[in-house]
Amino acid sequence: MGKLRRSHAIGSRPPPSALARAPASARVHPVPTLVLLAPLLFAFEVWQLVISERYLGIKQIEHDIDPRTLGPGEATAFFWSTGILLSWAWMTALLFEPMGRVQAVCMLAVSGVGFVLRRNCGLKRVLVILTVEGAIRVGMLMSLMGMAWRSL
Repeated sequence: MGKLRRSHAIGSRPPPSALARAPASARVHPVPTLVLLAPLLFAFEVWQLVISERYLGIKQIEHDIDPRTLGPGEATAFFWSTGILLSWAWMTALLFEPMGRVQAVCMLAVSGVGFVLRRNCGLKRVLVILTVEGAIRVGMLMSLMGMAWRSL
């Protein structure tokens, strides 16, 4: 009764678990499939920034042209709308993955705040808001891709 086992003594370390004794290759966590889609979303975000500059750019603002009258072609509008819906679905699904949850929350928050701001401002400010919003999402996607790369 007077002797304590070493593993239970105050200040001693518990025995290492089986996982801690496993080789490093066995401890690697696989990258979720959703995270592997980040480069596609990255390409879409860059494309979206280019397209928004084309339709809401400085030239249109200087000439006081309403971008709603120009409108993109049917195919461009389809792919743009579909890409936006798919990116929102991807960000929502990413909330259920441990890797990338913080980035997904940030991207969803930025998109939501950007939407509210764009709805309540003039056309001259929309391009600025879209650019900042897109840049933050691109940064979050780069962060997510970096995390995935390090865990491979």
